[in-house]
Amino acid sequence: MSKIFKCFSTKEWLLLILTFALLGAHVYCSLTLPEYMGAIVGNLRTGAMSGDISLYWSEILKNGGIMLLTILGAFISTLGVSYLSALIITSVLAKLRRQVFEKVNNFSMNEINQFSIASLITRSTNDITQLQNVLIMTINMGLTAPITAVVAIIKILNLSQELSIVTAVSVVALLMLVFLVFIFVVPKFKKVQSLTDNVNLVTRENLTGIKVIRANSAETSQEQKFEKVNTKLTNTNIFINKVTGLLSPGISFIMQATSLALVWLGAYLISSGSIDFEVLTEFTQYAIQIIMAFMMVSMLMVIIPRAMVSAQRIKQVLNSESSIVDGSGDFETNETGTVEFKNVNFMYPGADDYVLKNISFKANKGETIAFIGSTGSGKSTLINLIPRFYDCTDGEVFVDGVNVKDYKLKDLHNKIGYVPQKGILFSGTIEENIKYGNQNATDKEVEDAIKISQSKFVYSKPEGLNDHIAQGGHNVSGGQKQRLSIARALVKKPEILIFDDSFSALDYKTDKALRKALKTHTKGITQLIVAQRIGTIRNADKIIVLNEGEMVGIGTHNKLMQTCPVYQEIALSQLKKEEL
Repeated sequence: MSKIFKCFSTKEWLLLILTFALLGAHVYCSLTLPEYMGAIVGNLRTGAMSGDISLYWSEILKNGGIMLLTILGAFISTLGVSYLSALIITSVLAKLRRQVFEKVNNFSMNEINQFSIASLITRSTNDITQLQNVLIMTINMGLTAPITAVVAIIKILNLSQELSIVTAVSVVALLMLVFLVFIFVVPKFKKVQSLTDNVNLVTRENLTGIKVIRANSAETSQEQKFEKVNTKLTNTNIFINKVTGLLSPGISFIMQATSLALVWLGAYLISSGSIDFEVLTEFTQYAIQIIMAFMMVSMLMVIIPRAMVSAQRIKQVLNSESSIVDGSGDFETNETGTVEFKNVNFMYPGADDYVLKNISFKANKGETIAFIGSTGSGKSTLINLIPRFYDCTDGEVFVDGVNVKDYKLKDLHNKIGYVPQKGILFSGTIEENIKYGNQNATDKEVEDAIKISQSKFVYSKPEGLNDHIAQGGHNVSGGQKQRLSIARALVKKPEILIFDDSFSALDYKTDKALRKALKTHTKGITQLIVAQRIGTIRNADKIIVLNEGEMVGIGTHNKLMQTCPVYQEIALSQLKKEEL
């Protein structure tokens, strides 16, 4: 809850104070109504007994008018509380949602994998919505109900102790009903949120891999997988709704039974002269308010635990610290565009063995360093250590002669142009995607990046650079996504370009033209290339061969063809000896 309180601005605190004032007005109006009702009944009874009710008509109208004004006051204050509580809580929770988003944005891959993407989506949306709804209900009901109940109890004790016993029995019965519901339902709330994560996971997986699913006619399998998690969530919710469904008829029964008992006992007390009719009327009104107050508290007692589960899940995100943190940034360097690995070992969190073992090399300014190896040899993992998507387990990684852990992350990333294997585009225009890493790029810089990356296809689009890119780039091909991703990295004007198998979707002609353009127009920029094709990397200054996480060769293409069996095997599997 402390995280929520920190989201309150001065204006919101003032509005909250005003809300409390309106709540006080609502409680006051509600608690004075029975007195005016009793006074009217008393005047009517006295007038009827005297045989001339007109003598008391002015008093009846006076009390009736005050009662109507009190009802109007209660209505206006309730309306104000509902409006202000919704305004305050939605505004505050919007800030909390922003905090969660910013926190997740700064997570390293370790934290993202720890929570899972599906769970983080649920925590950022569903959990905050649950918390928002309960907080609004708490302000509307949770604060007024206890005050109303306490004051009403004090008043009925002064009116009739006999009738108070009936009300006390009703309240105890109500609390027992709520307690039984509570012990059965509360343990299920945490399970519901966890199952919601699973439904989101399967749904997201299904939508992301829809092409593969259809290509393999696996719709039935996916439907069965979804049905499994959906059935668990449904059954849990059905159980919760069945149990909580007992509340409404149970409370209704208790209220009706209480009214009947009050009328029966009240009639007996009136006949014995212990109380008069106006006391019974006033008492009944207070008794109903007490039961209604406890009913509201009971409803909150059932739903608050679910909100507490959501609050705890949100707190876990906000309290999680990223394992990748900014360095001091306090250093000077005489190098530019260099990358060096010194005795680097890396193991994924929770893994049993190292993915990279004793990696050492240096890329000088303007050099092209290529990485090749079989699937799972650690190529992508290696280059992911440079922008600190992960930190190495042992050893050191240097950029421009400085350990990457000493950089502020923003400064480190500004030095690097990173192109992932899977081209990632964002909803917006083509130009917005190209300028993603450099909003101030000139038209000339954008044009040059398009030319180098072989992305001239953008000019054939109906609206050119202003043509719309769908979310995830689903309205362009894989090769076009890769080329636009390369253009985005080039516009950034980095010291170091990292290509994580970023030419895999390109045909050989485009690949060759792109490599030629890069060599011509990116002189002085260090390039680190992960690739599967020998043709893509054969002209690199250095080729590093990885096998099961270890460096088994380093050198030029010609040198490796003579000295490295692993490289020879890869090369001969792709090209003929004459071509090599």
